[in-house]
Amino acid sequence: MKTRTLKRLIPSIETSDGAGVKLRRSLGGSSALRVDPFLMLDEFGTDNPDDYIAGFPAHPHRGFETVTYMLDGHMRHEDHMGNAGELTEGGVHWMTAGRGVIHSEMPQQKEGRSTDRITYGF
Repeated sequence: MKTRTLKRLIPSIETSDGAGVKLRRSLGGSSALRVDPFLMLDEFGTDNPDDYIAGFPAHPHRGFETVTYMLDGHMRHEDHMGNAGELTEGGVHWMTAGRGVIHSEMPQQKEGRSTDRITYGF
């Protein structure tokens, strides 16, 4: 078995995105911390609905992939073309936005834990 060593630790920073969702961003806050091919790496997890309930209303994407992995909770993904999907515990949503898409990611539960890891860019 090949042993690999850790070359760099990138600490996450507290920030907010969307309509005020409190999250931690490891990649994407600074161009100096870009790690090809990733543009952003966000994580949020909380028992407080006020930290996530406003979600990520309609916003554009163009020319990259988004991957969302839901550890706990319930999120609805929807785009301007009428495509929609429900993301629940253990679910993964992969979206390709080659020519641009307007989409939203909105929490569906009103209380309880919501834990989501979002990786943008590929």
